[in-house]
Amino acid sequence: MKKLSRLFKYIVPFKWNLGLSVIFMLLTAVFSVSTLALIAPFLNLLFDQTDLVTTTVPWELNLSSFIHNFNYFMSTIIVEQGKLNALFFVGLLVILATLFKNVFDYSTKYFMLPIRVGVVRDIRKTLYSKILSLPLGFFSEERKGDIISRMTQDVQEIEVSIIRSIEMLLRDPILIVVYLIALFSISVNLTFFVIVLLPLSGFLIGKIGKTLKSNSLKGQKMLGFIISQVEESLAGLRIIKAFNAEKHVKKRFEGSNNEYTRLLLKVFRRQQLSSPLSEFLGVSVLVIVLWYGGRMALEGGGTVSPSGLIAYLAIFSQIINPAKSMTTAYFNLLKGLASADRVDEILDAKVGIAEKANALDKKEFERIVEYKNVSFNYGKDRILKNVSLNIEKGKTIALVGRSGAGKSTFVDLLPRFIEVLEGEVLIDGVNIKDLKINALRRLMGIVSQQSILFNDTFFNNIAFGIDDAKEEDVIAAARIANAHEFIMETPHGYQSSIGEGGGKLSGGQRQRISIARAVLKNPPILILDEATSALDTESEKLVQDAIIKLMKNRTSVVIAHRLSTVKHADLIVVLDDGEIVEQGTHEELISIKGGMYKKLYKLQMY
Repeated sequence: MKKLSRLFKYIVPFKWNLGLSVIFMLLTAVFSVSTLALIAPFLNLLFDQTDLVTTTVPWELNLSSFIHNFNYFMSTIIVEQGKLNALFFVGLLVILATLFKNVFDYSTKYFMLPIRVGVVRDIRKTLYSKILSLPLGFFSEERKGDIISRMTQDVQEIEVSIIRSIEMLLRDPILIVVYLIALFSISVNLTFFVIVLLPLSGFLIGKIGKTLKSNSLKGQKMLGFIISQVEESLAGLRIIKAFNAEKHVKKRFEGSNNEYTRLLLKVFRRQQLSSPLSEFLGVSVLVIVLWYGGRMALEGGGTVSPSGLIAYLAIFSQIINPAKSMTTAYFNLLKGLASADRVDEILDAKVGIAEKANALDKKEFERIVEYKNVSFNYGKDRILKNVSLNIEKGKTIALVGRSGAGKSTFVDLLPRFIEVLEGEVLIDGVNIKDLKINALRRLMGIVSQQSILFNDTFFNNIAFGIDDAKEEDVIAAARIANAHEFIMETPHGYQSSIGEGGGKLSGGQRQRISIARAVLKNPPILILDEATSALDTESEKLVQDAIIKLMKNRTSVVIAHRLSTVKHADLIVVLDDGEIVEQGTHEELISIKGGMYKKLYKLQMY
């Protein structure tokens, strides 16, 4: 119930659609039962089971008033025009009532459709917004394919299984209530007998649906795993072929695919059982009612007449379909709740990096960045240990050290990709936790070792994050990054697509596009994760030249893998096991006998 109440908040914006749908559901039920309710009184008149009615009574909102005046009207037609014409007239009434019933039924669906598609749209929008707000650490624990599965398959399953079921669970009880009112008006005793039978069938249906949700949850998780395998295979296709691992990955995929198929069979077999089971139980109850009601009609006593029994059975038979639909809706609901659980796992995930209500909007970097006694953990592992460092405006700071020393963690703390565990990071004396996150990141430009580009044009990749970028500014940024020439060699220039992840470009070209993006942003603080470590000599020279232009007149923090690229840094900081073990200029560090920087430099030079 908690899960459903959470979904209902997405339905609230469509309350008018929902209200109109309920009204039309009620009208559909009334016109559905009205045609059947005419059967008994008309049969009694037609076969002389009751006397013709010669007077009317005042119209009131009750069944007896309606039946009496209907009998009067039919009696008049029988007397004046004969029974055959009366039968023809009743047929017209049935056709007209059926027409109205179907018009109102269509109107119900017409106003429910915006709810179905709108709720799914809003859930997907909320889910995507939450994904963007989650810290980077969340995605190191989750498979990308599984997250994609939740965004697509699970959200769609909510629409198919839950939203449509809610429509049934609104419509069908209305139909059943209206039918029961009509049944009570014909025979109270017989209807009470029917009500006693219904919970028994409901109990049997509930027992079968008990395991449906758990199997559905397992199936959705397995589908996420399959999508992850496909995503990993596409990303690593070159390595798979290079190591002749096609059989290995194929076998692993087939195992997962077969397991998913077995789970689906269990789920669908249970789900498909709901319809024949409910129909069988409904017909069984109908036969029991026929026997019990037939005995009442044959024995007499005024409880129910033969014509009343026919009308009763006709109305009762109409309860079977909505009861059957409710059973199907119940099974679908259980299946859909498994998907809702998986979506909620993301929606309930802690954002981790929250913005204060009264956060400051800093527009300029003026003096200094300070790390004061900063520590950070990944799980139980201490990555940074009581680190302190001042970075003055306009200076270039290089971070060097072995892999795993804490260099990337150090720079990730500055834009708050991760949060300081102990100590504080300040910009111009203000704790970065007191700044608006957008304002903080607006001060920074980042060029990573792995170029992150999007399947879009050169122009949109360079202007990424800038809504009103001008063409001349984009071209100027590309020139500074040594990218203009190769861009203009493409068929459509800056409007050419670069492919998935920049797949149409070389490594050096991708890196220069990333640098052009940082140039256009024109940030006062620049973070560089050695952008030339994976490039050939010619590309490295072009990229290094672009980086030098980019760093001009900016405060730069550079993660250096090749020490030759940071010899001219204002300050070189050596990290080892999460601690600053040395700092100084290149000349100062080289002169330290037995120093770590000197050892690393010699290893790379010789």
